[in-house]
Amino acid sequence: MTSHDRPTTDRPTTDRAADAAADAAPDADARAATEKALFEAFGGIRGTVETVLPGLLFVAIFTVNKDLHISAIAALAVALALTAVRLVRRDTVKHAFSGVFGVAFGVVFAMMTGNAKDFYLPGMLYTLGLALAYILTTLAGVPLIGLILGPVFKENLSWRTRNPGRKKAYAKASWAWGLILLAKCAILFPLYWWGDTEHLGWVLVALKLPPFLLAVWLTWVFLTKAPPPIDVFAEMEAEEEREKAEREAAKERQILDAVADDVFQGFADEAASETAERPQGPRHRR
Repeated sequence: MTSHDRPTTDRPTTDRAADAAADAAPDADARAATEKALFEAFGGIRGTVETVLPGLLFVAIFTVNKDLHISAIAALAVALALTAVRLVRRDTVKHAFSGVFGVAFGVVFAMMTGNAKDFYLPGMLYTLGLALAYILTTLAGVPLIGLILGPVFKENLSWRTRNPGRKKAYAKASWAWGLILLAKCAILFPLYWWGDTEHLGWVLVALKLPPFLLAVWLTWVFLTKAPPPIDVFAEMEAEEEREKAEREAAKERQILDAVADDVFQGFADEAASETAERPQGPRHRR
């Protein structure tokens, strides 16, 4: 058997590898875009630290000296310091500000009642309200996680009517967030009613990250399997460019029409002038 008669296996194998790599590239891009969007929406590691650190400092100080005022002031001071750092570095401050407001409300509640456990009550009520918001908005057909992430993915609300697969993924993610936060509340509220401050504080700190990370991971899983987002910003820019091109083309046509009219009028005037200057022949007498 000659070399020309031998079956070639290298080329198909190479082609299959190239096709697999080409197919994997969009998936990798989609995963990277989803990770970036989730990181931006939920603050990443730094935002998580800004959320956890004030509460951790409060429960640590209160466990040692049982002084409500010192614990509350220290937690609020740390939250303000973290916000100030972001302001100095000109970073986004939405996560830091949310931490400051949460700590400030906790301090006000605790100072008003004199009960250190009330430092955690505003955050717990916020968690319960957020859980209900995730569930109710999903039942209403407008899952909250889609409202949060839509602008981040530059798709706004296009997923509601134009991307049903993505709407389904947002609904699954919102259900996950709602049920996880409800489970967290089911642990914390009994401790608030019947547990002591230190026990509640340490359990709350311990439950800061795991439920959050689980919900974020499930959101990532659902969205990476969903259709890609529709970039409505790019569509609007393309529409603006198209309208601009149409306006410019219309102006060019008007200019060309005006030039053509001027040329035609010039020819007409010249023809009329030649006709007027042409000598008339002798008239025949009857």
